[in-house]
Amino acid sequence: MRFARRFLAPLATAAFLAAPPVLADGPVCAPVSKVPLERHLRQLSLDLLGRPPTYEEYQAARAKGEVTVEDVRALMDKEEFYTRVRAYHRSLLWSNVSASVNNNSNSRIVGAGGAGDAMGLRNNSSTALRGANGQGCDSYINQDVCDARQDPHADPALPADAAACAKERYDERGVPLPVSWDYNGNFYTCTRLDTADATLDSCAKASAANLLGTGGKYLYFCDMRRVTVSGSTTKLSPHLCKPTSANFTSEILDGAGKVVAFEYPDAPSNVTKRLDRCTLNLTLRSGIKGSYVPQTGCLQREGYVSQPAPFWNASGPAVNVCAIEAQKRTANPWTLEPCTTARFASDRSCGCGEGMDRCEAPNGTTHNSRVAAINTEPELIADSVVRRDEPYFNILTTRRSFVNGPLSELYRDTQQGVGVFSATPPAETDALPAIPFAQADTWKEYVRSPDQSGVLTTASYLYRFPTQRARVNHFYSAFLCKTFAPPDNARQPAAEDACNRENNLAKRCGCNYCHATIEPTGAHWGRYAERAALFLDPDHFPRYDPKCRDCALSGNTTCNNECGQYVMQAYDGDGASSLGMLKTYLYRTADEEKNIDGGPALLVQRMLQTGDLERCTVKRVWQEFLGRPMSVEEQRLYLEPFAQEFARDGHRFKALIERLVMSDAYRRID
Repeated sequence: MRFARRFLAPLATAAFLAAPPVLADGPVCAPVSKVPLERHLRQLSLDLLGRPPTYEEYQAARAKGEVTVEDVRALMDKEEFYTRVRAYHRSLLWSNVSASVNNNSNSRIVGAGGAGDAMGLRNNSSTALRGANGQGCDSYINQDVCDARQDPHADPALPADAAACAKERYDERGVPLPVSWDYNGNFYTCTRLDTADATLDSCAKASAANLLGTGGKYLYFCDMRRVTVSGSTTKLSPHLCKPTSANFTSEILDGAGKVVAFEYPDAPSNVTKRLDRCTLNLTLRSGIKGSYVPQTGCLQREGYVSQPAPFWNASGPAVNVCAIEAQKRTANPWTLEPCTTARFASDRSCGCGEGMDRCEAPNGTTHNSRVAAINTEPELIADSVVRRDEPYFNILTTRRSFVNGPLSELYRDTQQGVGVFSATPPAETDALPAIPFAQADTWKEYVRSPDQSGVLTTASYLYRFPTQRARVNHFYSAFLCKTFAPPDNARQPAAEDACNRENNLAKRCGCNYCHATIEPTGAHWGRYAERAALFLDPDHFPRYDPKCRDCALSGNTTCNNECGQYVMQAYDGDGASSLGMLKTYLYRTADEEKNIDGGPALLVQRMLQTGDLERCTVKRVWQEFLGRPMSVEEQRLYLEPFAQEFARDGHRFKALIERLVMSDAYRRID
């Protein structure tokens, strides 16, 4: 937050005009004019609290005749000051992961959960589950109550026995099966048949009225579809559906003379050749039982079930949920493929899990709550360090952190956010405060695992800066006030120079100007996965994994998705000798491997020996409160004294601010 308060050009001009004339032996500077008491107080209040002083605060300052150190300290004890502290660090850390977390919304629920509007996945996931994007289940048929067929003219009659009927709704291992179908509008054009005569409310009546061809030839392509009448009320209405493409010229008939399929003669190999009548029968992918896919050209919908409210509204009433999404399995009961990864959303046997924890609330509210919580965490870490008057650089090393409801559940329940967030819980489950998801405004403090290091290992920092190089770059920019750029006299070698083909950027000609520093420094984040917030625990991610090496040598470069963090392909001699090694160890020297073990905390410890952290903090606080960078002359006069005093004061952030706002530099008119 910046406040425009240096609009004193006329006064500065007057001071300049009042200066003594230039003498023969050289210029003489005019005395430095300082802002009046009221102006000083206003500047302080705007800078420290984000608001102008109150009338009472002006009166108190006039009565004292000056603004004292005690006054500044009193301002920094107000809650408004800590709001400014959080805003300052939000800007410093770029705490916004909205664009850094890939969420394709495939796990986002649609539907209110009431009658006729069951909760279900209707995004891209519904193509694999029901036959087309945007399709939900049949919200009007209870999966467990066999009392209706949507298309009785085309479907087998319901078994009279209740147990047999219920069994028909699920396969042998409890996977929900379709209870109704519609022809897919991507393949068929459907014409409503009862527009002129509302009594034609079934396909049987439409057939009797000769609307389905002679002898009801197209009876099986009569589709009872829901249409809206009287505003929000719906009813089933018969529609005749025929292939939209004129290429399906051949009709396949059954023994009763009814069309059961349309064929496209001489269809190219990559084009659908035959469209069969829709039924309640699913297709098997590659003939594998349990690996179901919807029939081509058909929307095949299961019914709904009633279950307790989902985790995002755990205290709410029961809701209607599509039978597929209501499942709680951890693996496909037929193929044993896991339901604990992003693939759950396209596997008919998986579902949303316990409390619907694998799915997101409608309208993106759960995702937005998680992102907001991740963005806020580093601000609260900085706030707590400044509030307790601890050494400022504890913000880079402390294990203390905070969680609210969305973060607590994300870390405590490993199924929440699956397929969207890839984050290691920063502490053991029993060390994490248990806060219901809905309590987004409730934050509780806890202590993270020993591998954690201040804001530098928060999900916010790791996601916002997704690679080791990006993490190094922002650390240097934010906390050392340094950027990476080749020297002015740098020259790129000739294109044919073998040095251009060096894969190690720390050695490649032209690149090594920057990467000779970036690569070894990036190793401090070597135990943190890129493009995720995962800590690569040595117990689960050893430096070398022989299984990954064997897979790499056999040409299986993914090793069944188990070796994504390891070197699986060789592009040079070092790569060939490093197959099966954790990627972060590639091209590392023995000293750089120590950086991996030491983590970001070791980097901070080393930087504290140089004085760069102190000098950069002084520069940033100066710019924050004076609204401009330090000039060369100001750096000569103030930078080292302020940095040294900052260090002697135990790196207390409030002490640094106090020194700045009480200085002549802050109070003068320039």
